[in-house]
Amino acid sequence: MNVYLSTLDWFIIVMFILLNIAISLYYANRAGKSVTEFFLSGRKLPWYVAGISMVATTFAADTPLAVTEIVNANGIAGNWLWWNFLMGGMLTVFFFANLWRRAEVLTEVEFVAIRYSGLSAKILRIAKVFYQGVFMNMLIIGWVNLALVSILQVFFDLSKDDALMFTGIVMLFVALYTSLSGLWGVVINDMIQFGIAMIGCIILAYMVINSDDIGGMTVLKARLPENTFNFFPSLSSIANTENIGSSLTLGFGAIIAHLGIQWWASWYPGAEPGGGGYIAQRMMSTKNEKHAVYSTLFFQIAHYCIRPWPWIIVGLCVIVLYPELGADEKRLGYILTIRDYLPDGLKGLLLVGMLAAYMSTISTQLNWGASYVANDFYRAFVNKDAGSKQLVMVSRITTIILMVIGLLATMQMDSIKGVWEFVIQCGAGLGSVLILRWYWWRINAWSELVAMIVPFFVYAILKTYTQLVFPESFFITTAITIISWVFITFLTAPTDNKILCSFYNKIRPGGFWKSVIIQNNLGLEQSSKMTYQLISWILSIIMTYSLLFSMGKLIFLEYKQATIWFVLGLLSFIVLRSILPKAKLFGE
Repeated sequence: MNVYLSTLDWFIIVMFILLNIAISLYYANRAGKSVTEFFLSGRKLPWYVAGISMVATTFAADTPLAVTEIVNANGIAGNWLWWNFLMGGMLTVFFFANLWRRAEVLTEVEFVAIRYSGLSAKILRIAKVFYQGVFMNMLIIGWVNLALVSILQVFFDLSKDDALMFTGIVMLFVALYTSLSGLWGVVINDMIQFGIAMIGCIILAYMVINSDDIGGMTVLKARLPENTFNFFPSLSSIANTENIGSSLTLGFGAIIAHLGIQWWASWYPGAEPGGGGYIAQRMMSTKNEKHAVYSTLFFQIAHYCIRPWPWIIVGLCVIVLYPELGADEKRLGYILTIRDYLPDGLKGLLLVGMLAAYMSTISTQLNWGASYVANDFYRAFVNKDAGSKQLVMVSRITTIILMVIGLLATMQMDSIKGVWEFVIQCGAGLGSVLILRWYWWRINAWSELVAMIVPFFVYAILKTYTQLVFPESFFITTAITIISWVFITFLTAPTDNKILCSFYNKIRPGGFWKSVIIQNNLGLEQSSKMTYQLISWILSIIMTYSLLFSMGKLIFLEYKQATIWFVLGLLSFIVLRSILPKAKLFGE
């Protein structure tokens, strides 16, 4: 085994592990008091803790590797493959964050019980437990594990089987501290892990760009094709997504898919339309509606503006430093730069940063998945009289079980990219019903169930019997899914009137609830102004993209353009700040 770490590096790693253990032990008793403490930190999180935890969770071990691969294939513009999700994320901030906190449910799946009725609601609730909490969770854990396997292989010259064994050991450690301390331990560890990971990434970017082999930003720009530094993809009748070092070129259909449809139509972990998953969990864990909105706003800004540039810089350097790497190996370039360009101590810090990114994601996935099984399956259908201590015990056991299932899933996976494609395609069209279920009374449990199932069948048929690929396959899947759930909605009976009244009185959503209000003489005014919400959403998108581009232009020494983008972002912020109170998001 060829070990590339010094004694100092190992000391840093051991101290990091001991710190995680200490935090978990500190919060163990508090987390064990009730399921609300275990899964929602007693609904006491301030916005900045919840927001940082969201960012830390989306910063997985695979993320820098994925960005490196994207930049190598498609230049900076290639990041629009995930930058486009900002529009859906900001939709969550201004249209859903306060509603999730107002719902006061323990999990996203429990939303089914307060919004729908009848046998269909029970079927949907169980289906979501095993679809999202187990199956999709298994896929996410699997691809994050694959990234750590790659890191261990490069650092320690291990075989895949040996790296997988060490990954299992790390995952067991994460499962144990997560089962012990619940969400309290997860979010506090997240704050520390995110800080270490980001500091490490910034140091790596600085060291690599200023190494003798690169020679600074000016030299790097001279050594790469000019269009590699384009911030926007170009439009062409022939899409180019594979030429190393060139800018992303998309066909008109792909532009429409990415920028016009994908961000609202597709279910994707961490970017669910309308919020959901662990994002909903963090919003529901905050002190109140204002903290829910601010935490999600902070998450979107940090996710798109703070995190990506250190990864992008290293990704650009990898094109120059490791030209011998094949297209399928380019993501490993990020790990090679850590190994080859950092001195003792910093090398350990970067490895700790990658471990921290891995652990923050895995701990959240385990805690979030266990919440579905314990609250929405065990308590809802197996033992309705279960006490808090029993539910906490079930949650801890479920955490370990999910860890085992996730590890077994990892052993069956070969490609992170293949899992990403599967998840996006099998969620195509589902996002539409996840958004509208808050704002349109007519949607029922059958609507959501059909929207969840249909994409799997369409994807399987297209994959088996056609040669269609993205975006054509995505358009077809999305269209068929939406048509199917709308058809089923009108074919089946609406949700029970008593449930609809209770939901409206509790949540006070805007949108299409007039018939329910009139029929039941509710006489309630909508507490938010959707026009101002819409304006706030647009301004926040302009503000965040402007800040993202301003930081990028500054890094690439293009000061005039950096200033223009900054001024646009600042103006957007000023207007947003004046408009936001009129949206009445907090029920003033």
